[in-house]
Amino acid sequence: MIKSLIHGTRGVLSLMFYTLNTLVCCVPIFIVALIKLLLPVKPIQTGCRMILTAIANGWIAVNNLNQKLFNGVRWDVRGLDNLNPKGWYMVVANHQSWVDILVLQTVFYRKIPFLKFFLKKELFWFPFLGQAWWALDFPFMKRYSRQFLKQNPHLIGKDLEITKRACDKFRNIPVSVMNFVEGTRFTREKHSRQRSPYTHLLRTKAGGMAFVLAAMGDKLQHIVDVTIAYPQGAATFWDFVCGRVKEIKVRVKTLPIDSEMMGDYLQDPQFKRGFQNWLNSLWQEKDRDLARMLAR
Repeated sequence: MIKSLIHGTRGVLSLMFYTLNTLVCCVPIFIVALIKLLLPVKPIQTGCRMILTAIANGWIAVNNLNQKLFNGVRWDVRGLDNLNPKGWYMVVANHQSWVDILVLQTVFYRKIPFLKFFLKKELFWFPFLGQAWWALDFPFMKRYSRQFLKQNPHLIGKDLEITKRACDKFRNIPVSVMNFVEGTRFTREKHSRQRSPYTHLLRTKAGGMAFVLAAMGDKLQHIVDVTIAYPQGAATFWDFVCGRVKEIKVRVKTLPIDSEMMGDYLQDPQFKRGFQNWLNSLWQEKDRDLARMLAR
C-alpha cells in the first residue's frame, strides 16, 4: 500500500513536470513558427528551424532531468560510438510503447541531431504537442488500407509526395529521420493476427523507409538501427513516470547506406523485393538480439 502510494505520488509529480515543461516550451515554439509561416524567405526559414530545434533540444534536456529525479531507471546502452550531432541519419527501431520515444530522445540527446518522426495525421490535434510537432516540421501521414487504395487508386503514392515535401525541409540543417518500420506498437494480439515470422517483433512495412532513402539518400550518412528491450515487459507511460520501470536496454548499430538501397519502391518490383528482403534480414537479426537481451 505504502509502496503504491509512493509510486503514485512520484508519477503525479513527474507528469506535472512533463506538462509544465511542455507548456513553457510551446510558447516560444509557436512564436517562432508564426514568424516562419509569415516570412517565407529561405534564410529566415532556415534560421527559424535552427531556433525551433534548439528549443526542442532544451525540452528534451529538461525531460531527461525529470527522469533522473523521479524515474530511477537503470540504463544499459551500447553502440553510441562514432555518432555525430551534426550528421544526417535514418533511424529505425522496434516499437512496443509510447515510452520508446522518450527512450530514443534520452539515448540520442546530443549524440545525433534532433529526431523527426512520421506521425499519424490525427495526432496533429493532440493538445499542444500536436501543434508543436507541426511547427517543428514533423511530417503527418494519412494511412490508407490496401482495400481503400484499390477503391481510390488516385491516392496511391500520396505518402511518397508527403515524404518528399518533408525531406526537402530536412536538407538545410542536420536531422535524424525516425521510422518505426513495424508501423504500430507490438502486442501479442497483433503478433498473432499478422502471423509474424518473428518471436518479439511484428512484420515490417518497408515503404516509408524506402521513400525517405529515395528522397534523401544522397544526404543521409548512415542508418542507425536501434533495438529497445524492457526486461520487465513492455512499459506503459504511467509505469515509466511512476518509477516502476527498473531497467531499459538499448543496442545501437550504425549501418552504411548503399546505392542499392535507393530506388523506385512503387514502380520497380525487383527493387521492392530486394529492399523488403534486406529489411526482413535486419529484423531477423534484431529478433535474435532481443531474445538475448531479454534472456539476460
